[in-house]
Amino acid sequence: MKHWPSQLFPIILLALLAGLTFWLQKVIGQDELANDGKLRHDPDAIAENFMVRRFDDSGQVKYRLIAPYLVHYPDDDSSELTAPKLISYRPDAAPVEVVAKHARVTSKGETIFLWDDVTLTRTATADRPAMVARMPDLTTQPDAGFAFTNSPVEITQGQSWIKGVGAHLDNNTSTLVLQSQVTGLYIRPRPTP
Repeated sequence: MKHWPSQLFPIILLALLAGLTFWLQKVIGQDELANDGKLRHDPDAIAENFMVRRFDDSGQVKYRLIAPYLVHYPDDDSSELTAPKLISYRPDAAPVEVVAKHARVTSKGETIFLWDDVTLTRTATADRPAMVARMPDLTTQPDAGFAFTNSPVEITQGQSWIKGVGAHLDNNTSTLVLQSQVTGLYIRPRPTP
């Protein structure tokens, strides 16, 4: 008479060893995938004192982006900038300049997030003084000509000032709309003799 339990023991032991081997291979394979560097946010390029120009269809400069320091990250194709300056041009209007302490540019430069002491300045013209807007952060889409923030904004032009929370800037039409809690003081400029 044969003892089935004694004959099944080596088969069960081999099946258990095969299962453990399969499990160990899966665990080791996951660690290799996690440590390949593709999921890390490490820089692959650094640039100092750089300038990028974007041109419109007619060959005119649409905007310039300048910064003393740029770090590029390949995992999401973004760039971090220190002390950026973005200058937008239109043929029929004064240039608009945005400066901040920091910025992040998304892939292909479609969106620029600026933060820490953001200042937007529209250059003075012959008939009106410069307009200066200050805010803690600003999101801009320079190709489309739009910028917006949900933060408090303070705008001065000559002796006039206005404050509000949230703003939308359309550089194509030279309009700036404050979203809420708007207060201000308008002082009519005196005519020059």
